[in-house]
Amino acid sequence: MNRTTLSLIAGATALAAVTGFAALSAPDAPGTDTAAEAAAQLPVERTSLLCPAPSTSDLAETSYTSFTPVTKGTGSGGKAELREADEESADAPADGDGEDKGNGKGKGKDGGKSGEDKPAKPVLTPKEPGKPVTGDSSGGDAPALVGTADGRFAPGWTVQETTEVAAGTGRGLQGVNCTAPDTDFWFPGASTDADRTDYVHLTNPDDSAAVVDIELYGKDGALKSAVGEGITVPPHSSEPVLLSTLTGERQTNLTVHVNVRSGRVGAAVQALDDKLGGDWLAASTDPSGSLVLPGIPKDATSVRLVALTPGDADADLKVRLASPSGLITPAGHETVHVKGGMTTAVDLGDVTRGEAGSLVLTPTDRSVPVVAALRVVRGKGDKQETAFVPATRPVGTRATSADNSGKGSTLSLTAPGAAATVKVTASAGSEGGTPVSKTYTIKAGTTQDIEPPAPGGLKGTYALTVETVSGGPVYGARTLTANEDGVPAFTVQTLPDDRGTVAVPEADEDLSVLQR
Repeated sequence: MNRTTLSLIAGATALAAVTGFAALSAPDAPGTDTAAEAAAQLPVERTSLLCPAPSTSDLAETSYTSFTPVTKGTGSGGKAELREADEESADAPADGDGEDKGNGKGKGKDGGKSGEDKPAKPVLTPKEPGKPVTGDSSGGDAPALVGTADGRFAPGWTVQETTEVAAGTGRGLQGVNCTAPDTDFWFPGASTDADRTDYVHLTNPDDSAAVVDIELYGKDGALKSAVGEGITVPPHSSEPVLLSTLTGERQTNLTVHVNVRSGRVGAAVQALDDKLGGDWLAASTDPSGSLVLPGIPKDATSVRLVALTPGDADADLKVRLASPSGLITPAGHETVHVKGGMTTAVDLGDVTRGEAGSLVLTPTDRSVPVVAALRVVRGKGDKQETAFVPATRPVGTRATSADNSGKGSTLSLTAPGAAATVKVTASAGSEGGTPVSKTYTIKAGTTQDIEPPAPGGLKGTYALTVETVSGGPVYGARTLTANEDGVPAFTVQTLPDDRGTVAVPEADEDLSVLQR
């Protein structure tokens, strides 16, 4: 067999390995229908998640909850685990030769000098899909975590990081979904105001350094910042970058753009306020002409919309609130004009007026891509707390929210267009309980707050999985609440599609490629 033939066979084999699926059959006879069949939806085989360092406060109490929903077609193998970021490389061989090329951290007390690697024990190791596993840490030294899941643990894998801070800057409840690594992130709603201490946390899961640019956009456009360019994030590490060190300007409302030049990172903004508590600000969905920001708490006392159009074109947006009774236009805030490249902030007050609500932004005329988020405040006086709601993707096929308890959790679902039916499943509890499912119908243009179903005989915490059964797109968010010395502490996480499956095209054998 000649060298060309061997190369072609190797190429075909590699293609089958990349797609994860290849159906081999004899070529169709001439004249038969050769139209390509629809791609199959198969479970993903590997998932990576990155959790930022939770807090620098000595009073912080952090819990981690890992959950993978049961997915058909995954087989019986696989595992999932979370490790400290600087220890993740300790047991990862490079170049296939079994030689460890980590940085010496996480190799035991001697740093690996004894000649025998001793990787640290994973922070969390789930035992089976369908049942959450939890862990915790105390104080301000908890590191960032890097997680990987494969096989039956990969599709829909979700990890929630929730931190309670009893006092000080950012006191209250802070929560974030650990995110997959990526190369581009937008965070409208950040600030360099005197009362705010905002950090961008950058976590690199890979064996090579990542190079990142951080751009800041204020009310008059991009802020000059030479120190925000070319930030190096070493392999298997996390870097918190204080926004106020990137610019000398104090601005109440900023949009942060994280652009990765090389490599990939996980990114999240920790927004801490001296008076209004704080929370994690997750990235807005990709720039789009229409956006949905779901799950504004019904008792919100202040809601601020922060938006940016990344390009030079201005955007004019119609502002509507999806309430329990339908779409309404907030009085005095019928539209918002967003100048190109400039951050626009609009205070909507107590826009929900005691009812469940989600904000729906649509173009008044031509569509211009926009990113947006809400800063939401609950409480009054010195008993206020803050959380953020970014624009998000629809629930799609399935979305999951971990770390729910028997009380203090609210599930908010909105169908901004057509009516929809969804199935909500409460998983088994982390320490016991049996799953329960309920079906809900969300009317067109409305938001419905749901007291989530709880597992029978619940012990510990549980996960909620939302699946679209029929109808139009559904958007969702989960709110956790707690009362801390009279402060209505809370945190909100949106529920985008978990992308637990991937479209894999059908492949046919074509022997003609082997002929010269």
